[in-house]
Amino acid sequence: MKLHKGLLLIWAIIIAMALAACGNGSKDEEGKKEEAGKKDGNSYKVEHAMGTADIPDTPKRVVILTNEGTEALLSLGVKPVGAVKSWVGDPWYDHISDQMEGVEVVGDEAQVNVEAIAKLKPDLIIGNKMRQEDIYPQLEAIAPTVFAETLRGDWKENFRLYAEAVNKKEEGEKVISDFDARINGFKEKFGDKLDKEISLVRFMAGDVRIYHKDTFAGVILDQIGFARPENQDVDDFAEMNVSTERIPAMDGSVLFYFTYETGDGEAQALEDEWLNNPLFKNLEAVKSGNIHKVNDSIWNTAGGVVAANLMLDDLEKIMEDTK
Repeated sequence: MKLHKGLLLIWAIIIAMALAACGNGSKDEEGKKEEAGKKDGNSYKVEHAMGTADIPDTPKRVVILTNEGTEALLSLGVKPVGAVKSWVGDPWYDHISDQMEGVEVVGDEAQVNVEAIAKLKPDLIIGNKMRQEDIYPQLEAIAPTVFAETLRGDWKENFRLYAEAVNKKEEGEKVISDFDARINGFKEKFGDKLDKEISLVRFMAGDVRIYHKDTFAGVILDQIGFARPENQDVDDFAEMNVSTERIPAMDGSVLFYFTYETGDGEAQALEDEWLNNPLFKNLEAVKSGNIHKVNDSIWNTAGGVVAANLMLDDLEKIMEDTK
C-alpha cells in the first residue's frame, strides 16, 4: 500500500513538472513571437535596381558608395560610417569635408574596398548599378544593399530611393520641397532673364565636352526654365571629345565652364589653351563678358543635393550682375 502511494506521488510530480515545462515553453514561444512581431513591425522592403532589399530596422550604420549619395545622407541627417572618397579632395570635397569627420574611406566609386566595408559591420549599404553591379553579391552578403540604377540626370530620383532606404521618406520629401521652393523663388526673381541661352562647357584632361540637358547642371537649368543654345537643347548627356572647330557651338547668351583638375595640371593646361584660342575669344558670350568659370565639383562632379543648392547660390549671384 505504501509502495502504491509512493508511485502515485512520483507520477504526480512528473506530471506537474511536464505541465510546468509546457507552460514555460508556451511562454518562451510567445516571447519569441512577440519579439519577432516587434522586429517585423520595424522592418520594411525597398525596391531598387537589383531587386528587393529586406531591411529589418531603421539602419544606424550606413555605408554609401556614391558621391551624390553621400550628400543625400548628410542632408537627411545621416552620417555614414563609411563612404567612397570624393573625386576631388583629401579625401572629401571642400563643401562637405566639415561634415565628414570620422567617416572611413572605403575606396572610390570605381574601385570599392569590400573588405573595408565588411570591417565596419554596416546594417545598410547603398550603391549604384552603373558603378558597382559586379560586386553586388559580395555587398549583399555583408548587409542589406540598395542600388540606384544610374548617376546621370535628375538627382531627385536617386535621392528619393536613398531616403526610402534609410527610412526617412518624409524628411526626404521636405528636402526636395525646400529645393523646389528655391527654384520657384529664383524664377520669380529672374523671370525676365530666363530667355538667355545658357551654354555649359567642361574641360578634362584630354577631353573637352559641351554639356546637354541630361546632366546635373543641365537638369537644374531646365527645372528653372532657362533657354539653351539649340545644339545643347537636347535630352542626352553631352558632345564629347570636341575639336577646336566646334568652339562656335559653345556660344550662348551666358557661358559657364568648369574644369575637372585632378592635380597633374593637364586639365588646367587644356582650359588655358582653349580660352586663348581666337575662335573662343570671338564667342559672343566672351565678348560681352558673360562667361563664368564655376566649381566643377559643385556644377557637375558631386551630383548631389548639397551641390544643387550651392549651384543655385552661384546662379543667383551671377544672374544679378547679368544684363
